[in-house]
Amino acid sequence: MTQQVPPTETAELSEPSEPRLTGVRNFRDVGGLPTVDGRRVRPGRLFRSGHLAHATADDTAFLTSLGLHTIFDFRNAADQRLEGPDVALPGVRNVNLPLTDPADGAEFWKMVRDGDLDQLRAILSDGRAAERMAASYRTIIKERTAEHSQVLHALAEDSVPALMHCAAGKDRAGLSIAVTLLAVGVERDAIEADYLESNATHRRYKVRRTSDSPNAMSPEVMELLNPLFDARAEYLAAAFETIEQTWGDTDTYLAEGLKVSPRTRERLRERLVS
Repeated sequence: MTQQVPPTETAELSEPSEPRLTGVRNFRDVGGLPTVDGRRVRPGRLFRSGHLAHATADDTAFLTSLGLHTIFDFRNAADQRLEGPDVALPGVRNVNLPLTDPADGAEFWKMVRDGDLDQLRAILSDGRAAERMAASYRTIIKERTAEHSQVLHALAEDSVPALMHCAAGKDRAGLSIAVTLLAVGVERDAIEADYLESNATHRRYKVRRTSDSPNAMSPEVMELLNPLFDARAEYLAAAFETIEQTWGDTDTYLAEGLKVSPRTRERLRERLVS
């Protein structure tokens, strides 16, 4: 995995309505998103972000002020070793549910971090990087049903307000947020729009490569790497297509894939939607 560089205060140019966090990237409240039945996600109930390992004292004070019940951390052990543990927030339950295994793609990510231009071309050019990302979304949807089921049942029971994060807050957290929003009936266009917010300059994952070559961060290298760090509609579409191809529709996916009953979905709506 590549290393995330904590943003500087000047780099973290937040939207006017958003908090100014200096050590946590890609934070946002998903409140306000519309549902298909004309309601909206309640503000202050469900948040998403990148990891919290580099949170400053001010960031920690802000996060504490949210009154969080649970933080869901979808990083694996390798991510946590690389970035560090989350800062501790008093009274908040921390649940680690890795959505990828440390060994998955270890050689690939080492190449991304250390490889020279020719090596990067070999593994990332001609659409291979984007294909890998879409494939990873499909795999998480198909193979991590137990983890997503656990998240939805926890939210329905007692775990809100909740914050979901992974390393960058884009892929694993993005999918978990998307699944949660599907469960409470948020419009798919709104789910996609929120997902694509991770592309904003002040939100994006910052890449550090270990190579000391003068070309380590050249424009061509960055162009090769960009598909790995972009939020692309095609990636989320691959997840939605996998739901339909595997289970037929969203309701069956939730009921049979995630074992979420109609009563549990109703409790989710009661907690998250107004």
